[in-house]
Amino acid sequence: MRELRLNGKTVKVDAADGTPLLWVIRDELKLTGTKFGCGVAACGACTVHLDGQPTRSCQTYVEDLEGIEITTIEAIGADPVGAAVQQAWTELDVVQCGYCQSGQIMSAVGLLAANAKPSPEEIDTHMWGNACRCATYQRIRAGVQRAAEILEA
Repeated sequence: MRELRLNGKTVKVDAADGTPLLWVIRDELKLTGTKFGCGVAACGACTVHLDGQPTRSCQTYVEDLEGIEITTIEAIGADPVGAAVQQAWTELDVVQCGYCQSGQIMSAVGLLAANAKPSPEEIDTHMWGNACRCATYQRIRAGVQRAAEILEA
């Protein structure tokens, strides 16, 4: 048994060394907002925050997480930046199929937490690596820009 700090709470998990955080979140803790996409950290569907930094959970192992705050999509709205991103996503109807969107949102929150007024080029650079099979990249960029406006108001 090990303890993890997840979404502001301490949780106990029974996971062997070498178990990806993604499977602990989804299978053991039953938080299914974080998605499996590729398993090699290339698509971004499994993005969570570790101490506020967007990180691919499919290649992050449970034994490396002692003392680290893990935030999933289920709790990102409690953060003002996360709430602004969620509001923008809703206002602009960014989502098409939605499968990649938790990872997109987690990456967008990471960007705006570090850079409150990103240029379109900075958004594209930061969000690169988050794959969207529906190709809603223009709407995702607009969502990040709208979230920045919400935060500025």
